[in-house]
Amino acid sequence: MGEVQTGLLSVLRRLKGSPEQELRIVLLGLDNAGKTTLLRRLAREELGTITPTQGFNIKSVQSQGLRLSVWDIGGQRAVRPYWRQYLGSTDVLIYVIDSADQKRFEETGQELAELTEQESLLGVPLLVFANKQDLATAAPAAEVAEGLSLHTYRDREWQIQPCSALSGEGVQDGMNWISSQIINRKK
Repeated sequence: MGEVQTGLLSVLRRLKGSPEQELRIVLLGLDNAGKTTLLRRLAREELGTITPTQGFNIKSVQSQGLRLSVWDIGGQRAVRPYWRQYLGSTDVLIYVIDSADQKRFEETGQELAELTEQESLLGVPLLVFANKQDLATAAPAAEVAEGLSLHTYRDREWQIQPCSALSGEGVQDGMNWISSQIINRKK
């Protein structure tokens, strides 16, 4: 899994240059979508037992003068109104969906739509991880995209990426997309 970080960090290092710069990624999604598992996967930590996030987790990776800060914010209904407080200076929004929990697609789609209307996220690239693709009941990424009405998001670059945070499958592809977005924004 080290290649995910190494590849992304090498691209970012070339782009950012100065030591005080950092890329801020906010990781959101409903409770039980797999955000913390994804965050631990990115940080190359043991997955072990994961309990629901109360508040938020921040993982910061430092490499040759670059800091990559990933904010994982709890997705319980009571916590969601506070998401907006963490959105300032966001470079990339990663939104995680439990692809096997189809009865919550409407709810998660509404949350995402409200989020992307926030002024602090205008034009910010959006990566949607259609997580839990390792489960037999998971909807395909195209169906998740349709359920979220992603085709209506015309004010930003977006990508839906099928993945399994548990196995790591698809995670690298999502991080590669983030790298390409950062490169394109710098042009």
